[in-house]
Amino acid sequence: MVIGSSNTDMVIKSDKLPAPGETVIGGTFMMNPGGKGANQAVAAARMGGNVTFVSKIGNDLFGKQSVEGYIAEGIKTDYIFTDTGNPSGIALISVDAKGENCIVVAPGANATLSPDDISMAKAEIESSELLLMQLEIPMETVEYAAEIAYSKGIRVILNPAPAQTLSSKLLTCLYMIIPNKTEAEMLSGIKVTDWESAKNAADVISEKGVEIVVITLGSQGALIKDGELYHRIDAVPVEAVDTTAAGDTFCGSLCVGLTDGMTIPDSVRFACKASAISVTRMGAQSSIPYRKEIQ
Repeated sequence: MVIGSSNTDMVIKSDKLPAPGETVIGGTFMMNPGGKGANQAVAAARMGGNVTFVSKIGNDLFGKQSVEGYIAEGIKTDYIFTDTGNPSGIALISVDAKGENCIVVAPGANATLSPDDISMAKAEIESSELLLMQLEIPMETVEYAAEIAYSKGIRVILNPAPAQTLSSKLLTCLYMIIPNKTEAEMLSGIKVTDWESAKNAADVISEKGVEIVVITLGSQGALIKDGELYHRIDAVPVEAVDTTAAGDTFCGSLCVGLTDGMTIPDSVRFACKASAISVTRMGAQSSIPYRKEIQ
């Protein structure tokens, strides 16, 4: 089960990202389905996962198109709720020639996904094998869902993005946390630049009560801290075109690896391959590969 945001991404690719007050001319425009929750649900579905997605959309064209897309991916959409008072989420994304991006999100209906909504999906959560969440929905909703799953012994995995402070209540419910370098720094207070600093950050994060820490390091791969064990997983070298949704592809793929019975290092290796393919393509969900491409 994936609980999280559903957005429509408005993407402009240009040679460089604009500085404050600057207008950059000469870009190509695309409109794609996105949102961290939706991206991770789609990634898990394309990797062969049996996925239920819980989210909230507005009563508008963007929301309706998004749901049609999830259904086409084979994702269960029974718990995608509609907010008649707010629009669906929108993200404005700029991508430069090196594939780096900057993103502004208007959450819309995502910001109103509530614990009451989650309670309607409680039985579905309790029958799932694994719960994956991010932080583009209200924190109280994330905490409530995590507590439901944790109380039933269901593995809860959190991608703490966008970076926020996490309560000890939430941290103790987590089986695994998957931050990137920026998020790991916020959680640990240690600037992550390389393997050693990532290891130190993982130590601090695990001391907060999370059993398994996986820090994604972009082109440097990923670090796993599993109890007292550390694993270094190398990235697959590729020419990056657009890094949008690379982290989401990683998270969704890793979860499918786990539910397929792979070890944690093998699941991370599998996820690194999937995210490497995604950065060679433009867009969010449009860049997410299918499992046959990994094989």
